[in-house]
Amino acid sequence: MSFLEVEAPITLRLCESVQAGFFGTRGRAVKHEFLPPPEQGRRFVAQRRVRLGDVDRANRLRLDAVARYLQDIASDDVDDVAESRVDGAWVLRRTALVLGRAPRYGDAVELTTFCSGTGGRWAERRTTLAVEGSSVAEAVAIWVYVDRAGRPAPLGEWFFDHYGAAAAGRRVSGRLTLPHPPADADVRPWPVRASDFDLLRHVNNAAYWFPVEDELARLVPARAPVTAELEHRAAIEPGDAVELRSTIDDDVLSVWLTRGGETRSAAKVRLGATPGK
Repeated sequence: MSFLEVEAPITLRLCESVQAGFFGTRGRAVKHEFLPPPEQGRRFVAQRRVRLGDVDRANRLRLDAVARYLQDIASDDVDDVAESRVDGAWVLRRTALVLGRAPRYGDAVELTTFCSGTGGRWAERRTTLAVEGSSVAEAVAIWVYVDRAGRPAPLGEWFFDHYGAAAAGRRVSGRLTLPHPPADADVRPWPVRASDFDLLRHVNNAAYWFPVEDELARLVPARAPVTAELEHRAAIEPGDAVELRSTIDDDVLSVWLTRGGETRSAAKVRLGATPGK
């Protein structure tokens, strides 16, 4: 859940302003920029080995595994900073991915991450995944900083002490832009499992990619994603009756998790060419 995580567990109940869209969902479109690492300022590098549970039946690193790697390096960055002034947590707002040659079982993946911009109460984290020196995935994510009551909180001096030089004054939007599901979207129940919830008692960020992978396998098993976006709109609670809705339009797969007609998450995946075409 972290860009920077608190060291002690907290019971985080997100306030309505975060769950309902404090930063707005309309207006100008958000352009995802995948900036190179900064010449100055903090960057953090870590290694991961692709394990058996990270890949699908075609030996492709799954999107939920990518999301978990992104969380892991964020936490590793936090541990390396060891900042005692942090007294809140970070809530993931949105993630965008550009995907190249998919890492396979056994590959050694190098991850490089840095802060690429800020807003009043959020920050942007850029991460590159590389295998043998070549980029295989680029990620950019917006994390909202919240206090112990779950309210969006201003970024403090401690943040800029560590990440300000890398961000270099660049301002980023916290808006959400993916649409709600259309009335004719395919719909089916989606089971919420106890294992989907993490220490902070919310559905872990990686678990929101499970239904995306499920629809990829069900609807387009021979095709691989080349870009992917996922936005978090509202919380899912244990026992919620959640539905998975999806549409596929040429090369775009869209997936939503909804409860009572309200969108909880939205994802859009652009697909690569069908093999042999």
